[in-house]
Amino acid sequence: MGETINPNGTPIIRVETEFCGQKLSLEVNRVGFRTSASVIARYGETVILGTAMVSPKRLQGFDYFPLSIDYEERFYAAGKISGSRFIKREGRPSDEAILIGRLIDRPIRPLWPKGYRHEVQGVATVLSMDPSFRPDMIAMIAMSAAFCLTGAPFDGPVAGLRVGYDDKGKLAAFLPAEQLAAGGLDLVVAGTKDAIMMVEAGAREVSESEIAEALTFAHAQMQPAISLQEQLIDKVGITKQEFELDLPDQAIQEKVNAWVEGKLGEDLRLPYPERNVLVQNLRDEMHAFFKEEIGEEAYEPLWQDYDDSFTVALHADVRKGIVEEGVRPDGRKFNEVRPLSSEIAILPRAHGSSLFTRGVTQAMNIVTLAPLSYVQLIDSMEHSGEKRYMHHYNAPGYTVGEIKRLGSPGRREIGHSYLAERALLPVIPDETAFPYTIRSVTEIMSQNGSTSMAATCSSCLALLDAGVPLSAPVSGVAMGLIMDGKRPIILTDIADAEDFAGDMDFKVAGTAKGITALQMDMKVHGLPVEVLQQALDAANDGRALILKHMQTTISEPRTQMSPYAPRVESIHIKPDKIREVIGKGGETIQKIVAETGADIDIKDDGRVMIASPDHASITAAKQWIESIVAEPEVGKIYHDVPVVSVLDFGAFVQIMPGKDGLVHVSELSEERVNKPSDVVKEGDKVTVKLVAIDDRGRLQLSMKAAKRELKEK
Repeated sequence: MGETINPNGTPIIRVETEFCGQKLSLEVNRVGFRTSASVIARYGETVILGTAMVSPKRLQGFDYFPLSIDYEERFYAAGKISGSRFIKREGRPSDEAILIGRLIDRPIRPLWPKGYRHEVQGVATVLSMDPSFRPDMIAMIAMSAAFCLTGAPFDGPVAGLRVGYDDKGKLAAFLPAEQLAAGGLDLVVAGTKDAIMMVEAGAREVSESEIAEALTFAHAQMQPAISLQEQLIDKVGITKQEFELDLPDQAIQEKVNAWVEGKLGEDLRLPYPERNVLVQNLRDEMHAFFKEEIGEEAYEPLWQDYDDSFTVALHADVRKGIVEEGVRPDGRKFNEVRPLSSEIAILPRAHGSSLFTRGVTQAMNIVTLAPLSYVQLIDSMEHSGEKRYMHHYNAPGYTVGEIKRLGSPGRREIGHSYLAERALLPVIPDETAFPYTIRSVTEIMSQNGSTSMAATCSSCLALLDAGVPLSAPVSGVAMGLIMDGKRPIILTDIADAEDFAGDMDFKVAGTAKGITALQMDMKVHGLPVEVLQQALDAANDGRALILKHMQTTISEPRTQMSPYAPRVESIHIKPDKIREVIGKGGETIQKIVAETGADIDIKDDGRVMIASPDHASITAAKQWIESIVAEPEVGKIYHDVPVVSVLDFGAFVQIMPGKDGLVHVSELSEERVNKPSDVVKEGDKVTVKLVAIDDRGRLQLSMKAAKRELKEK
């Protein structure tokens, strides 16, 4: 801990503590003089700048909290220049940066008061990156500290931790990426001093009890980072911001409550979409009633207040039905899944396709297979490499009954893409077993709760339909929670009404053996691990039921792939032969591709992938490559090979590309030969036997021995 004076006269304040084996420090007043607050967080060689801006004025006409949090990657932080040939400066955020921005946002957003309408922006910029661990959790700590120092009504601090199993099988934080992958668990947990706020994980079929153990471990280990932020707040001193919450007018709320009395409850306990239609009709009736009572001109500026009050009353009714009557909005039991249906092979030209429906939520998935040369190249601050399995998710406005401009995927679409991709990744075969690039695209057709889990189920079905040999099928379910005081009420397969009115959204995907992905977001100020354990156990039952249904549609990968999918065969050549196959400037391989029509991808270890929908193209390319890399075999007979030159002492014959051997004059024929040119001429096709290779690698051929052996056979 120490203080120095900045040139502008303000003290530079620094606090530090031991955190998971290294020193964590937080520093203010060194940079960012015109921000609402800025914090530099250091951990190892990682340095993150967290800046927070809070508008002093309340925005008018907003029905949501205008908070944005961005995570800014900088290639210089990793000592890199972008590998792009044309663009060297950072452009739009990578999907990875968008996902980390969401990761930081999710535990922070619920800790602001409802009705807060001041615009708030957080930016976490990576200035230096220690390559031995990911910097995202230090960015979360920096952002939390910055928000705490603004004086705005942020009920932090929070901290995050990424944990997994080390090489000894023990839980640990800040592990290298290779250990996270090898250990089979990559779990992010964010929380406050007393409770967990957010969970996200990718796992290799990990059990519910192991996840609960990891949650407990992570929450305990993050406490020094929370205490350090509290220490910084005390040392800096905070001037509380004056603010006014934009809450529904209580008088209007009471009028709306009186109007809906007797119109909600049992009358709306109907399956979707009938319930949605009745709710919208009731909302329209409410507006018409008060417009007539107050007068159209006077009602117009109050329309949003009345609409918000109706929503509040509706959510209260949902909670009341669940807590007091034990009935969900559509009449289901707490552990009941909506009606399920699924189909496969619904698109004739697709390599694999499916349609998965759960209640009103519906997801179509299309799988496309391609050679490994179609892998996606990754070039980000943290990673450079290839990606051969991709999941993409689209959900236009019509899926929720709205008119929206079409555009590029937003943060929500990218987040849902990643969650469903992560759920299937542990069961995708490696490229040696299935040498294909795989693209899975989910087109949401209708939304009414948990489209990411519908995308997971639909993707699994389409992959099996495409013949991808998954190690196990995967299903997913979204869980909800209503807290009745300290009593948790856990709901299986939540729909929109329960999501909006509830206290938690918990998505779990996995196989029959264990969890492969999960994501949990709180709408209250955190939960203890014991409640999350109950939700995990309930999700296991829901996943099992959905998986059982999916297996009635398709239980094993198709053995016959689509006739429109490329076929891929692989051969292995010696790495020192790769140059010969490629040829000078790529001339040889380009000629093979042009003449056979096959796609060819060569790996550094000598694996050659040959792909084409036409088996004849694969065979032709394969034979061509094998002829290039083939090694001469003593004792083998080579048929119809060309004579390349004729000399006084014999003839040189090319038995394979680049491999010539001598047929001595004495080996040209059984009879005596005076002049080799009497027997063969340049360009003739002859049959020879390789009788020896001398110590200098020279090939000794014989036409006489070949003829004799063939005659004996």
